[in-house]
Amino acid sequence: MLQKVSGFIQAQDLCQPDSKIIAAVSSGIDSVVLCHLLQKLKYNFAVAHCNFGLRAEDAEADQLFAKKLAKQYDVPFYTENFNTQAFAEQEKLSIQMAARTLRYQWFEQIRQQEGYDYIATAHHSNDLTETILLHLTKGTGIAGLHGIPPKNGHIIRPMLSVSKDDIYEFVTENRLIWREDSSNETTKYQRNKIRHEVIPVLKEINPNLEETMQHTAERVSHAESIVADYIKNLREQSIKEAENACYISLVPLQNATGLPVVLHELLRPFNFSYSVVLELVDALEGLSGKQFDSPTHTLVKDRDQLVITARNLSTFGSILIQDGDTEAEAGSLYFKIKYVDIDKYKLSKKPNVAALDMEQLKFPLKLRSWQEGDWFVPLGMNGKKKISDLLIDKKVPANLKSQTLVLVSDQSIAWVVNQRPDNRFKVTGKTQKVMEISVQAKPQAS
Repeated sequence: MLQKVSGFIQAQDLCQPDSKIIAAVSSGIDSVVLCHLLQKLKYNFAVAHCNFGLRAEDAEADQLFAKKLAKQYDVPFYTENFNTQAFAEQEKLSIQMAARTLRYQWFEQIRQQEGYDYIATAHHSNDLTETILLHLTKGTGIAGLHGIPPKNGHIIRPMLSVSKDDIYEFVTENRLIWREDSSNETTKYQRNKIRHEVIPVLKEINPNLEETMQHTAERVSHAESIVADYIKNLREQSIKEAENACYISLVPLQNATGLPVVLHELLRPFNFSYSVVLELVDALEGLSGKQFDSPTHTLVKDRDQLVITARNLSTFGSILIQDGDTEAEAGSLYFKIKYVDIDKYKLSKKPNVAALDMEQLKFPLKLRSWQEGDWFVPLGMNGKKKISDLLIDKKVPANLKSQTLVLVSDQSIAWVVNQRPDNRFKVTGKTQKVMEISVQAKPQAS
């Protein structure tokens, strides 16, 4: 087994002989074997143990065992106590997901603070099989079928090529001791149900199930790379990012192989489910204006493109701008304001910039979403025009229409943001001072 793990580490390029590694140790059989393997292979490693506060005295005993294990191997020991139940309730997570989140966040924190290269977990081929079956049961894309990757950033899984039977044989040969977690036996957890009730039946059909699953995962992983390159090429051809929307041109996708899968991958960052994507594909030949929603975004088919916007973009209400203000924020938009004497001002023709005559403005100005019945006098015209008609003429997609903002002076609209200023507030030969207001996407917090 030692040679098998060593060969796997080299074949998968998991780490280097001089790498510093944090071993994630629960005190169970798998993590005890991980420590022994790292010691035998002469890696520089430390033991890190999480006490999730879920199993009372058993959790304390696990923590003490992990500390003694670190002392036995004469390696550094790190441990942390978590209130997992409170974190799960706060973040609305299952206990298992909360524990996983806390565990990996803390491991990464230790890795960075103490200068380690990798975090090693004791996942083995049985874990990989369980993960694939769990993903298949719940529904998954290609990524779910490769199971657990041998390497994911700074996380490595040196034991992924060995089975649970290999592990039991190894502890017998090396006379290792470990602590048994009784929660591994209960079938109230989904993974345990698959482990104890589903896999034994499948092994009656295929006794080499774990090995078969591992080979399948490897082939799927390579296929995923091919698909990823194909998707990347289509993404570069079809997607255009704008300040308040994302546009996907349908033209490059007309002859795409497996369009539902392609669209699902392109829309994955916007959280659209595969079932919604299938509805979208059926609607592509229909009329414009059909709308689809994900938990975070709205998508509208608009002629030969898809327009995607964040669902909460225009929920800010209204914003007041006082005389002298130099900036304002509305939803995801940032407004910059300058006041310039006319003899020093150079007029901009960009749609995201409005130049307004200060003498015609009545402060405070108000930024708000446009409303039915709103009208203005478009720059260069003398007659009124409804905002709704302007948006139709400009062929603004439905989900962007609802997010169109207006700048109001008293009761009059001075600027339809990102579209057109009002003629009554334009800069003329009589203007002495200009208020220039420009809009852009709000900078992301670093």
